[in-house]
Amino acid sequence: MPITNQHVSGHMFLRQMYTDSYFPDHVVDRGRAILLRLCERIEAEQPSDLEALYALSQAATEEFNSLEAEFEAAGSEIETVAREVIAEDFWFVASAYGFTDAHVEELIATRDW
Repeated sequence: MPITNQHVSGHMFLRQMYTDSYFPDHVVDRGRAILLRLCERIEAEQPSDLEALYALSQAATEEFNSLEAEFEAAGSEIETVAREVIAEDFWFVASAYGFTDAHVEELIATRDW
């Protein structure tokens, strides 16, 4: 399903991670795909409130949790810079879909990174 939200379709997810050689592009690509799937789910399911949005974003966060081993295998990790970049993009997604009052910590509450 193609993303219809113009703000999202033009956004470069995880930009800072792509520009930092510490983060391997092939793993960052997987993180970008997680965020794009989150956008697709939001467009398909159209959450009506923050709780419904949080359920979707926390499921996506759990997918990021599973990437930690891939980052480590590639000599990297989800460290401070990555945590901030990922969290910012989760908030960007929420905001782009009209949930400007979403709390970033709640969006990624299921994280273990």
